[in-house]
Amino acid sequence: MSRRAARAEVRRGGRSGGNMAPSGSARAPVAVLLLLLCLAPATTGRRSDVRVVTDENWRELLEGEWMIEFYAPWCPACQNLQPEWESFAEWGEDLEVNVAKVDVTEQPGLSGRFIITALPTIYHCKDGEFRRYQGPRTKKDFINFVSEKEWKNIGPISSWFGPGSVLMGSMSALFQLSMWIRTWHNYFIEDLGLPVWGSYTVFALATLLSGLFLGLCMIFVADCLCPSKRRRPQPYPSKKLRPESSQPLKKVEEEQEADEDDVSEEEAESKEGTNTDFLQNAIRQRSVGPSLATDKS
Repeated sequence: MSRRAARAEVRRGGRSGGNMAPSGSARAPVAVLLLLLCLAPATTGRRSDVRVVTDENWRELLEGEWMIEFYAPWCPACQNLQPEWESFAEWGEDLEVNVAKVDVTEQPGLSGRFIITALPTIYHCKDGEFRRYQGPRTKKDFINFVSEKEWKNIGPISSWFGPGSVLMGSMSALFQLSMWIRTWHNYFIEDLGLPVWGSYTVFALATLLSGLFLGLCMIFVADCLCPSKRRRPQPYPSKKLRPESSQPLKKVEEEQEADEDDVSEEEAESKEGTNTDFLQNAIRQRSVGPSLATDKS
């Protein structure tokens, strides 16, 4: 039943009340109930203006102006903030700002990428520059923060710690790995029935094997990039040499032969000198021998 039909029903009830008072008084509450039932789907079925950010579409935050809330369904403070955040999102089109939210229980990678340490956490983003909102959490304060550009008084996050940096990308992967380990731990305990120490043993062995594999890979890469300097044996000169390369060898051989000749000549001269000295000494001894005999006689 539409709103017009409900209003017509109310009017009919009012008109009939002029003729029959008891019947009009009975129809009026029924018309009010029908009107509420007609308006209820319009309010409950209304689409939320808050956009949901995930690991797949988070790069959309790098363009335009955004207000992002990081929350968890079990967080009481987050639950109290939801009505204010939803009503603030209704002003998003007028303020030309996109209002979004991130469920950290479903998106652990984004919680690591933005370093979420408390809940709820609100960020403001303008063309890729992220600033952390730390003001009051009311609809009016959110609107003033955007309309009066109060975000300019807050310094942006360093590019080193920005969500698009390599450091935060590795942090996101680490958070996703931790959630993956937790999921497998629950699978080992609940589905397979392993004890807690059995699950820890499996992860310890997996850690040792992965560390061994990564170590071998690092050694292989290091050997490829920086090979160790080893003394290689000098190859023997080949018999067949080119004429250009044979000329220096010939010169070396000639020089060696000349040196050998010089050495042989010097040895010959030294030998001759020693022979002459020996002969002279022998002659002297012979000449001295008879003179000594005559002296004795």
